[in-house]
Amino acid sequence: MKEENGRNICKYKERKHDFSVNLNPLGMPMQVRRAIAENTECYESYPDSKCGELASAIAECHHVSPEHIACGNGVEDIIYRIVCSLAPEKALVVAPAFSEYEEALETFGCGVEYFYLTDENDFLPERGIDAAVYAGNYDSVFICNPGNPTGIPVNRGRMMDIIYACHKTDAVLVIDERFMDFLVEAEMYSMMGEISALPGVVILKSFDELFAMAGVQLGYCVCGDVRTAEKVRGCLTRWPVSSVASKAGVAALSVRGYADRTKAAVALEREKLKRTLISMGFKLYDSRANYVFFRSGTDIEFFLRRNGIVIKNCGECKGIVQSEIDGRYYYRLAVRTPAENRYLTEVLSKIMT
Repeated sequence: MKEENGRNICKYKERKHDFSVNLNPLGMPMQVRRAIAENTECYESYPDSKCGELASAIAECHHVSPEHIACGNGVEDIIYRIVCSLAPEKALVVAPAFSEYEEALETFGCGVEYFYLTDENDFLPERGIDAAVYAGNYDSVFICNPGNPTGIPVNRGRMMDIIYACHKTDAVLVIDERFMDFLVEAEMYSMMGEISALPGVVILKSFDELFAMAGVQLGYCVCGDVRTAEKVRGCLTRWPVSSVASKAGVAALSVRGYADRTKAAVALEREKLKRTLISMGFKLYDSRANYVFFRSGTDIEFFLRRNGIVIKNCGECKGIVQSEIDGRYYYRLAVRTPAENRYLTEVLSKIMT
């Protein structure tokens, strides 16, 4: 299932509190707003097809050369560019996962298989992923770290096992790290620091979530092999990023301390939310990102909507088995502002009593 949520919130004025999108509750930085407002004249010229200024800023941020970077119109665009450039015939996707990987792969005629993390094991990443890579003869492997919708990260040791398996089987590993910036302990999980030494790895990143720039749609990938990055840049449309979006991205990366402030604020509110939900009887999983993944014994979505609250129903997410008979309903909710989170828990307490 393609992730449908409140990203088109403008169409639904009755929605007052949208917990279905995983955007930074601190909002878009003022520097980004200013860059957008002050660069409207850029619309009168064609963009830089090579995204030179933006790629250089991203490269400096991740301590790699710009040749390792490919930019696009959001992460979904980058996923399509990667698949187009690699032309895989058979891919493995670690689930639970939304369908954006599957849709891109199938668009270009690639067969898709899944490795399912299970509720019985609390959706924790298992050692069996690398074994599945060895056994499957895959051209590419897709994994989200931390997981979406679970928010559970794969530690570096486990990821290195997967990387080694992909290396030995000539599979390209695509790691979606768009929510990694929300983890306080990100250095324990991200492979970005070693990307230049990992030629078979591609890391996906996005401005949408950390900088609350979903309407701008700006994503990129960092490739361990510069030849892979060159192929990705050469696929699909000639101008992958608008001039104003590029200016907004450069401005976002110039904001000092924003990620650290975000991590601290999100971690505090996330843990408060988790404790409150546990006290209400919900089954919580080890989400470390800017969202909380949980299981309910009853369908709470309808009652929340009646109170102006939208959350993400994960029932149709690949790898999630929802059952009305067994009372298994899975939801993901974003960590919002303290006031919004308080209102959410107040409404939930009324539903559960």
